[in-house]
Amino acid sequence: MDDLSFPPLFRPHATRDPFHAAVEAARGGSEPGLVCHDIQADTLRAAIAFVPALPLKQAVTALPVCGVGFQNAFGALSPPNVAVHLDWDGGVRINGALAGRLQMTADRSDPEAEPDWLVVGLELDLMPRSDDPGAEPDRTSLYDEGCGDIDPPRLLEAWVRHTLTWINTWLEEGVKPVHAEWSQLVHGQGGPITVEGDEGTFVGVDEGLGLLIKSDEETRLIPLTRLLKEV
Repeated sequence: MDDLSFPPLFRPHATRDPFHAAVEAARGGSEPGLVCHDIQADTLRAAIAFVPALPLKQAVTALPVCGVGFQNAFGALSPPNVAVHLDWDGGVRINGALAGRLQMTADRSDPEAEPDWLVVGLELDLMPRSDDPGAEPDRTSLYDEGCGDIDPPRLLEAWVRHTLTWINTWLEEGVKPVHAEWSQLVHGQGGPITVEGDEGTFVGVDEGLGLLIKSDEETRLIPLTRLLKEV
């Protein structure tokens, strides 16, 4: 399905494993803007390869930027009573339940180093993952939430377009507008949170969208770089 309509410089590539395919292409020196994708009857998966030209500690803002882009894209195509929220660690929630996830990886781990590439991936459940509606009470799908009429290719196109809009906003105006938009969409602030074994209360984010987590009367910062996956 390479007849997708993307903004200039973005190129579609159909593959059964979009996230790893985008990583391998980036490692091989592919130009930025590659959008690997796989759309099945039950799942949409996609990944965008970036060349950030920023230190890693700033480049990882691409994850919340892609999250905001997805929320904007979904909101433009879904019924008006459907709410999309974002977990700090990449979870995508529809009407409060998990329907998918964003993840990212890069070729660097040093926060001060400039990565050659960074990949953000999206997975979204279009249909229920189980025939038993009580099997995963915190999971949902587009079909479960009355969004089964959304055309997945159009959603993918919209995600790329809205993400590009927010990338341009971020690069031109800094992280402040991204922070303001994302803060309206974040799920679970003020409640318990667990990030890779770190447990506490989600008290907010800093100016770089790092997680502020409080436990035992101590507030700690977990930077977005902690969310980078090893691939």
